[in-house]
Amino acid sequence: MADNRKIQPKEMVVKSKVKELIKEAGMNVSSDMWDELGHTVTRSVKRGIKRAKANGRKTVRASDL
Repeated sequence: MADNRKIQPKEMVVKSKVKELIKEAGMNVSSDMWDELGHTVTRSVKRGIKRAKANGRKTVRASDL
């Protein structure tokens, strides 16, 4: 990022879209879910980066996830 600040895990998801999906199922969202969901996304992306690098690529593909 331009200001060199670290991306927070909860910034990795679009909350409004996740809330919409959960509400469509007739459920509510707990406030502690956002950090964990962000961590889950971050772990998945980091695994994808590692796999792409191991395969000599600079492009992360869906298959890397």
